[in-house]
Amino acid sequence: MKVMVGISNRHVHLTKEDFKILFGDQEEIKIKDLKQPGMYATDNIVVLKGAKRNIEKVRVLGPLRDYTQVEVSRTDAFTLGINPPIRNSGDLKDACEITIVGPCGEITRNAAIIATRHIHLDKEQREKYGLVGVEKVSLRINGEKPGIIENVYLKETEKAFFEVHLDMDDANAFLLNNDDEIEIIKD
Repeated sequence: MKVMVGISNRHVHLTKEDFKILFGDQEEIKIKDLKQPGMYATDNIVVLKGAKRNIEKVRVLGPLRDYTQVEVSRTDAFTLGINPPIRNSGDLKDACEITIVGPCGEITRNAAIIATRHIHLDKEQREKYGLVGVEKVSLRINGEKPGIIENVYLKETEKAFFEVHLDMDDANAFLLNNDDEIEIIKD
């Protein structure tokens, strides 16, 4: 069984309160729907300020959430001089402190994580692909730099586009591009 690749570059999710601190009275400006239902990229850009260096032009994704979260790769973490844990989205236990700078203000939050590799799916897709009761799988990548990626979690939501999310480091290691298809191996 195959799954489409979605490469997740560094990005930020914000609460309504934190959005207001960073952007004042400006609204979220949606520029593009993402493949996951209800998710979108905004025109809102921030700077991530780390202990060593900053990363500029980081996209805010919508909609606004109940928590502020910064998702970076390990390479980004080295650049910033931080050591975030690998976590599922929304799990901010031991998240690394980071400063987020917007045009109207800045905030410092324990919000930086490296997101786990995960496959988005809904209940119907889980049943269709024989993944009921399965928590994680592996992925087989063919091509010039073949290999196996282990510990890929299944993230079930009410509505989902069947897609694996990998960060830039994982994608680059296997020369993967958005919309490539790779094979799921049940663990």
